Amino acid sequence: MEATAGSVHTISPELAPALYQAVRELRRVVRRSLRRSWPLDPLPPAEVELLRLVADQPGVRVGEAAERLRLAPNTVSSLVRRLVDAELLVRIRIDEDARAVGLHPTSMARRRLQHWQDRGAQLFDRSLDQLSATEHDALRHALPALMHLAEVIDRAEDADDQR
Repeated sequence: MEATAGSVHTISPELAPALYQAVRELRRVVRRSLRRSWPLDPLPPAEVELLRLVADQPGVRVGEAAERLRLAPNTVSSLVRRLVDAELLVRIRIDEDARAVGLHPTSMARRRLQHWQDRGAQLFDRSLDQLSATEHDALRHALPALMHLAEVIDRAEDADDQR
């Protein structure tokens, strides 16, 4: 049943905690599996999130990144410093404002992110081979709902931030 603004529908009381547990467990085992054979020191999750944001939006400013990641600007500044020191980010001055800088991933950062993405896709590919066709169909059909759920959660946080 699709929910619309103001609609009332019943949800199994077990669904929310079970879904949260399943997503948390999936993230944990994927992260553990990928890190086990990762040749580099893994980055903390906050640094990875910032690096992904900058790779997706080259030139983003620290304040914009802080807003998007829902972190304090000084926290993002600290993350930027660490990633610049690790040669994964560069700051480039923005012409119209000599004080402002845009953040850009280095080629090493892009390779690292792509390598992690490729390894994750390979892990899922190998693992999906172990599931039945029915399970494949269930996952395929769940994808739009999961992506929509992520959007709903994100919008709810935006609304909370506006209050």
